[in-house]
Amino acid sequence: MSEIDPTDHALATIASILERPEPVLVVRETVTETETEMAAVDEHAIADEHPEVEEQPLVPEPADADGYSKVGPGPMVAIRLKWTVHRGDDGQYYVHETIGEQSTPVISGPMTSEAAVHFVDEHEDEAHRRFEVLRSEIAGRSSLAEFERKGEA
Repeated sequence: MSEIDPTDHALATIASILERPEPVLVVRETVTETETEMAAVDEHAIADEHPEVEEQPLVPEPADADGYSKVGPGPMVAIRLKWTVHRGDDGQYYVHETIGEQSTPVISGPMTSEAAVHFVDEHEDEAHRRFEVLRSEIAGRSSLAEFERKGEA
């Protein structure tokens, strides 16, 4: 009987947690005859009116970068990265990077507010990219381990 490496077991567990698909919400549009008739009446009543719609961005721009924050990916809060912009007493901006909730932050700066927001966005994007690479590696290893366990190797 061969020994199973505990690391393989842990990686397989993490992979199974990460591979659970998110539930999909399906919205079906149903129209009754009454609703169709009401829509026809409304079209005639509003035919001459053209309401003006103010264009607004989907995500409002922060008035001040102070407090801008993003959280990295990961299955456990204890190892999740977080970046937060803080304004210093000197008027410059600093990014506090932490791992988990109780860690001492690594501080980057001073920088402008735009540079601080850009720094946070870049690091969060990079963390997501690395996480996806790691997740696919784990999934590959767990499927290989399953393949070997079945004796098909």
